[in-house]
Amino acid sequence: MALEYAMQGLFSVKSDVFNFGVLLLEMISGRKNNGFHLQEHGESLLTLAWKLWSEGRSLELTDPSIKESCHAVQVVKCIHIGLLCIQEDPIDRPTMSPVVHMLGADTTPLTRPSLPAFSVRRNVRTLNPIGLIHKTSTVNEVTLSDVSPR
Repeated sequence: MALEYAMQGLFSVKSDVFNFGVLLLEMISGRKNNGFHLQEHGESLLTLAWKLWSEGRSLELTDPSIKESCHAVQVVKCIHIGLLCIQEDPIDRPTMSPVVHMLGADTTPLTRPSLPAFSVRRNVRTLNPIGLIHKTSTVNEVTLSDVSPR
């Protein structure tokens, strides 16, 4: 969900671009952004994509089931475009027309994205094994549980 919609209820064509970028990264990785976390680091899919891309290791995001059959240059390009779509400020996101052009053209130069929105780490120790119930202990050892819908 685009930051401006989640925080202020504002929706625009740039919100759709954000959602498209998330979908693109989900398709490449084979993982859902919703509820995604790495056991040891607590990173979101968007943060992981940014980290791997900025370190020049984008291909590590690729779903192992498609890794052998895909073109590495195209995968890196799609990750780059996905990162451009999930920029925190809607002004920094392209509209869908340039996104479609970037996806179809091999000669279009791509700008450098910045750190994506929602790059906040999660405390994975507070998630149960199936990730549906969040538990937090308070000072007086009372446990609160929030059930998250599917």
